[in-house]
Amino acid sequence: MKTLDVVIIGAGAAGIGMAKVLKDLGIERYLVLERHERVGASFERWSDGMRFITPSFPSNSFGAIDLNSVTIQTSPAFSLKNEHPTGKEYAKYLQAISNLYELHIETNIEVKRIRSVSDSFVIETSREIEIPTRFVIWAGGEFQFPRFPSFDGAEHCKHNSQISDWAEIEDDNPIIIGGYESGIDAAYHLARLGKKPRVLDTKPTWESKDSDPSISLSPYTLERLRSVRESVDLIGDVKVLSVEKQNDRFIVYGEQASEKVKFESTSQPVLATGFRGSLKQDLIRNLFDWHEEGYALLTEHDESTKTEGLFLSGPMVRHEDVIFCFIYKFRQRFAVIGNAIAERLNVDTSPLEDYRRRGMFLDDLTCCREQCAC
Repeated sequence: MKTLDVVIIGAGAAGIGMAKVLKDLGIERYLVLERHERVGASFERWSDGMRFITPSFPSNSFGAIDLNSVTIQTSPAFSLKNEHPTGKEYAKYLQAISNLYELHIETNIEVKRIRSVSDSFVIETSREIEIPTRFVIWAGGEFQFPRFPSFDGAEHCKHNSQISDWAEIEDDNPIIIGGYESGIDAAYHLARLGKKPRVLDTKPTWESKDSDPSISLSPYTLERLRSVRESVDLIGDVKVLSVEKQNDRFIVYGEQASEKVKFESTSQPVLATGFRGSLKQDLIRNLFDWHEEGYALLTEHDESTKTEGLFLSGPMVRHEDVIFCFIYKFRQRFAVIGNAIAERLNVDTSPLEDYRRRGMFLDDLTCCREQCAC
């Protein structure tokens, strides 16, 4: 196989968005590799009740790109007719983009190893073929890689990403460990089923006044929480120490204000503890340097500081205290990566000016630290 210019690993929001940028630049020697059968596979694994917390609106024609769009020409709100899409709906949107723009995607192919060879890479795959490429963009995402906490007995719990139907939680007073977006989402759905869930968190995230939705709850989540508030017990400042299974009961032991506390349930406690992300796999983690807080160190072009030519796209992108965890955030870095690659390939970068005009080419991060005044 002849050497490609770019291989994108992952056909989710980040991978599809990056592929469209490369196509707009006229870079045709690229390939998106997806280990599952369809584009948007992670979104298809969302529980039926889980929805986007960012609202979609077909405002593109007025210069305000739909917050959930991954390209400048499309809008999930327009195509899906839904303000807060479900995961399965959003997967259809990504599949529509890949078909509309005839993006170069191979599904059902898993990356087994990435070898850095001189100034290029060789991708070893499950099909026993090797794919040589000048650049690699890792867009592996997070959802299929849940984070399990280190406390004893975590194996007795069930991560929220592993629950397809909240009706399978039988206890009338279920326990949820974690009070950020996924924790409150779980509490909302359980309360709607007539239960009275208890949400435990080390910090009362639901009280945060920070304007950054990477830190505080989104307005959509707060609105849903208010609608079931009387049925949800929010318990902050609780550090979970361990979980034990005793016969048909689950006991959560913790500490609150230096006092020992415990909570009991007949159903497995729900872990709403986020995701460790695909970067923590042995396959890729050694190709990045890591900050002591656990995020990958990147150059100003979202390139690995350790491995030249390897770029990161998606919700795991972080530059110090600027966190690109939502689609409307990390999509603003697609053009930054595309620009860096195009310059090294001596490709005209002028098509990216449309991205800049439409707010999808964020290369000045000083603006990301401003707080809302009211």
